Amino acid sequence: MGDEALTAGAAARRLGVAVTTLRTWHQRYGLGPSRHEPGHHRRYTREDMDRLQVMQRLTAQGVAPAEAAAWARGAPSGRVSSPDPAPGQGGGQVIALGQADASARGLARAAMRLDAPAMRGLLGTAVADRGVVGAWTEVIMPVLIGIGERYAATGRFIEVEHLLSRTVTEALAAVPVAGSDWNGPSSGVFGGLGSSPLVLLAAADEEQHTLPLEALGAALAEAGVPSRLFGARLPPEALLDAVDRTGPAVVVVWSQLPATGAVDQLTRLRAVPRPPVVVAAAGPGWPPDDLPPGVTRLSSLPEAARLVTTAATSRST
Repeated sequence: MGDEALTAGAAARRLGVAVTTLRTWHQRYGLGPSRHEPGHHRRYTREDMDRLQVMQRLTAQGVAPAEAAAWARGAPSGRVSSPDPAPGQGGGQVIALGQADASARGLARAAMRLDAPAMRGLLGTAVADRGVVGAWTEVIMPVLIGIGERYAATGRFIEVEHLLSRTVTEALAAVPVAGSDWNGPSSGVFGGLGSSPLVLLAAADEEQHTLPLEALGAALAEAGVPSRLFGARLPPEALLDAVDRTGPAVVVVWSQLPATGAVDQLTRLRAVPRPPVVVAAAGPGWPPDDLPPGVTRLSSLPEAARLVTTAATSRST
């Protein structure tokens, strides 16, 4: 971190905690920022961050906050130490993220602590600062991949993945449709009041993974394109009924696993009396070289957001 000094918001992101947590630690336990520049808020130095990391680690291990703060405050500046964790606590509970940035590392720490409020704050900041696509590709996906690799190596931390997924769902559902009069919860998924979504997003038959579709729905909302997003495991007949009743311009079907990527689902969509302008197959579950004629393959969130936005806006004009 060199000689840089961090604002409260930057320090919170680096640690993966909420800003309100830092304020509490400052007010109750004296673990506040020490660098002061006239005319500016105080900032957290490297030594301040070292102490906060000890506070964070000890409280995560079950040490009472006042005792953890005493350990953090009493250590020599620049050489902050902490008591050894109890057996089975803390050891190895880290998500490896490679070259991921500070926001992703902060989210990973909050996820491993099962700290949903901190995750919500970090995700909200990421979406506001980077947009949905940036937050998904730079912050959310590295952590989801890291947790998956951790599970593959240990068989543990399913609870971490579940809570993170739920929190990501909440953050994406809160993205409002740009230009809409309605900015309430889930407007990014269902569209604003009085809107007529031209995009239908569905999981393939028996497919249980929907987070990528939720990310697409939020990215479309950010671009001013409302959509209808159905939950997991939508039966083919239900999908066809929805297409018949709503007449969408675009239908995107997501398959995560080969077991759910049966292409007849796509063929039937192309054969309805009023077929969508675009039928798109998204996700790694579809056959790599055997999609039905007229079906578009989507390979990334940025590509999907661009293509679907273009198709939907062309239909509406």
